[in-house]
Amino acid sequence: MVEIAICLAIIGVALVAIIGVLPIGMRTQRDNREETIINQDATVFLEAIRSGARGLNDLTNYVYAITNYWTYFPVNGAPNSGVNGYTYSSASATPPFPSSPLPINCGTNIIGLLSTPEFTTNAAGNFQPIPTLFNNNGYSNHVVAYVRSLSGPAIEKPPQDNDIVVADSFGYRILCVNAPVAVDTNVYSPALYPDGPPAYVKQLADSLRELRLTFLWPQLPNGNLGAGRQTFRTLVAGQLSQVFTNGQWLYFYQPQSFTNVVTSP
Repeated sequence: MVEIAICLAIIGVALVAIIGVLPIGMRTQRDNREETIINQDATVFLEAIRSGARGLNDLTNYVYAITNYWTYFPVNGAPNSGVNGYTYSSASATPPFPSSPLPINCGTNIIGLLSTPEFTTNAAGNFQPIPTLFNNNGYSNHVVAYVRSLSGPAIEKPPQDNDIVVADSFGYRILCVNAPVAVDTNVYSPALYPDGPPAYVKQLADSLRELRLTFLWPQLPNGNLGAGRQTFRTLVAGQLSQVFTNGQWLYFYQPQSFTNVVTSP
């Protein structure tokens, strides 16, 4: 009996250790699976935005909301802010942004909003991209996309219409930053260039931007986020075009498109 009791004690200790390791292994497997999905989806979004894609209507099955938290910084006076929200069926914007924004019911609208510059001017209400940080009297845009994963189990993907399955699918947020690149601040010195920076400097600043997509996951049912964080960066060489469509400003990269600049000797 003593020997049997000792054996049971040894087996019990081993089972406790094994059972304690199982949750760790399951969490590691889950984290690896989520990181794999993020890496795959990030490639799709990066390539779509940097190439200025105007199709990809399948994105409407996955990007279910986009929000732009903007702040206006006047030359004189206190800044003010607002929120522009977009879903598949509706959209709203805080003035002075257009009063009839477009819903994200096609891939063109999704990419056009995700490409919104981090800084835009207030000149004549045109919301043009600011090429450098040496500007004022403009808007700071903080664009957030709410996404259900493009990759993953097929049972979660369209045409799945079960609300429970869709709600339980893996989701995340994307912080989209379309920022001007850093430039040599000496070219903005009045002592060196009384008439402003040379034309070629402005052209180079207009033709190179940094695209940063920060993925935060998982999106929890209560609206909170998990601990997953990863940022993907790329430089896009080319112009950033601006399109006004049915009351909405959209932006699209035009990679490798440049304008010849003629400078005096």
